[in-house]
Amino acid sequence: MSSCSTPLSRAGLAECVDAVIEAALAERRLVGTLVLIAENGELVYRRAAGLADREAGRVMREDALFRLASVSKPIVSTAALVLVAQGRLALDEPIGRWLPTFQPCLPDGGPARISARQLLSHTAGLGYRFLEADDQGRYACAGVSDGLDRPGIGLEENLRRIASVPLLYAPGSAWGYSLATDVLGALIERVCDAPLEQAVRMLVTDPLEMGDTDFVAVDASRLTAVYVNDTPEPHRMGEQETQAPFEDTAGIRFETARALDTRAFPSGGAGMVGSARDLLRLLEALRQGGAPLLPAGLVDEMGRDQTAGFDLPDAPGFGFGLGFSVLRNPAVAGSPESPGTWRWGGAYGHSWFVDRVRKLSVVALTNTLYEGMSGRFVSELRDAVYGPSGVTA
Repeated sequence: MSSCSTPLSRAGLAECVDAVIEAALAERRLVGTLVLIAENGELVYRRAAGLADREAGRVMREDALFRLASVSKPIVSTAALVLVAQGRLALDEPIGRWLPTFQPCLPDGGPARISARQLLSHTAGLGYRFLEADDQGRYACAGVSDGLDRPGIGLEENLRRIASVPLLYAPGSAWGYSLATDVLGALIERVCDAPLEQAVRMLVTDPLEMGDTDFVAVDASRLTAVYVNDTPEPHRMGEQETQAPFEDTAGIRFETARALDTRAFPSGGAGMVGSARDLLRLLEALRQGGAPLLPAGLVDEMGRDQTAGFDLPDAPGFGFGLGFSVLRNPAVAGSPESPGTWRWGGAYGHSWFVDRVRKLSVVALTNTLYEGMSGRFVSELRDAVYGPSGVTA
C-alpha cells in the first residue's frame, strides 16, 4: 500500500481507509461496516460498506442502527458524570447512600465500600459472567446476566444476584472489566428517581440530539443483522448463541431480539442500540471539552488514567479512565496513537477511539463479531488513519 507510506492528504486518507474496508469485506472477515472519521471538528471520512443484512440483500447505510454492546459504556458513564457536574453525585462517596441493598462482601467476607469512581474505572471488585472459566462460576450459579441476553428479570433483581457474589478483590486494589457500568446504571436511576432509559435521555442523548440512541431500536427496519466470524464466511447469529471473545472463558450469551424487547432491563454496560453518527456526536462533544454536558475539567478527569500501577490484561500500554481505556505508552502498545488516546469497543463488532492531541475521533461500527471489535480490521483501520507519521498533511 505505497500511497499509505507518507503523511496522508484527505484523498490519501480515504484511499487507505477504503483499502482496509475493501480487504476485510473481500476476505469475508466482515459482512458490513460504517466508518466515520472527524478531524478538528470536521467530518473528513464517511463510508457505509457491505451489507446490513446479507440474507435480505440489504446494503449498509449511514443511518443504520447497531446493537452497541459495550459502546453503551461511554454513554452511560457520561450520564453519571453529568450528575457529578450537577452536584447530585460525588465520585468518591460510597454508593450505599443510593443503593443501600447493594452490599457485596469482600473476598474475606468483610464489608465493602464502593464508590462511583470505582464503578466508572472498573476497580470496584466486580466481574463478568462471560469471563468466568465455565458455567459453574459464581456469577453463573447466581444467575447473573451480562446484559446481552433476556433473562426475564429486572435490573433490581440482577443487582441482587450480583451482590450475592463476593467481590473478586477489595475495591480500588486492582482493575477488572466488569458489570460495574450496570451497577452505575442503577445508581443513575436512584439519583434521578427515573428509569435509566429516561435518565440517559435527559442527561445525554436529548441535549446532544442523539435521537437514534436508546435501550431499544428506535426503528427496527434500520437495525443491522448480526454475524459471527466463521469459515468460509461469517454465519448469521442465531437467536440464542454463546460466543467467547477470549480463550478459556464461558463466553457471552447473546440474544439478538433483546434490541427490540421493551421489557428487557436497561443494561448500562451493554444494552443500548444506536447509530454511528450519534456516537460520533458524543465523542466529539467530549473531545472538544464537554459542552453542553460537562465542564472541561471533568472531561479531563474522565480521560485521566485512574489505574496507575494496575495492568489491563492483554492490553499492554493501556490504563483505564472513567468509562474507557486510556493509552499510557504508545511504544509498549505498538500504536501510532498519541499518549492519552481514549479507546474502547463493543462485542457485536465495534471499535472507536479519540486522540485529543490530534483532534481526531474515529468510529467504526460493524455487524461482525469479533473481527470488528478485536480483529485485524481494528488495528489495520487505526494504522490507515495515521499512516507512519500523521493523520493528514
